[in-house]
Amino acid sequence: MTINESQAEIIEEFSEVDDWMDRYSMIIDMGNQLPDLDESLKTPDRLIEGCQSRVWVDATLDAEGRVHYAATSDAIIVKGIIALLIQVLNNHTPQEILDADLHFINDIGLAEHLSPTRSNGLLAMLKQMKLYALAFSQKK
Repeated sequence: MTINESQAEIIEEFSEVDDWMDRYSMIIDMGNQLPDLDESLKTPDRLIEGCQSRVWVDATLDAEGRVHYAATSDAIIVKGIIALLIQVLNNHTPQEILDADLHFINDIGLAEHLSPTRSNGLLAMLKQMKLYALAFSQKK
């Protein structure tokens, strides 16, 4: 599935729910489905700066040149947001990730329903995920 197809799937899922309390529940459920991040990966170099809550993001590059993200947060909504980002960006090449226009964040109304600190955190998480992709793209 391409990045745009993943975004379209999320947009469709969220379009079926009008109430933002229900949408927050969907986001929380997504976070709850995120696999636990190994404690050994919860290191300062993986901690996202700019987030009010604590968020750790790790990435690896597989033999086929695809990026795989792992992450967690101590805040349930933030954990759901990072789960959304992983759903869209996981298992793609570094260049696909770098070229991605992540419009789903605005299309589902998430950006306008986050506090300023959570919006900053979202941008910081996305920036870190793209930095991993950039680092992997330089290894060729």
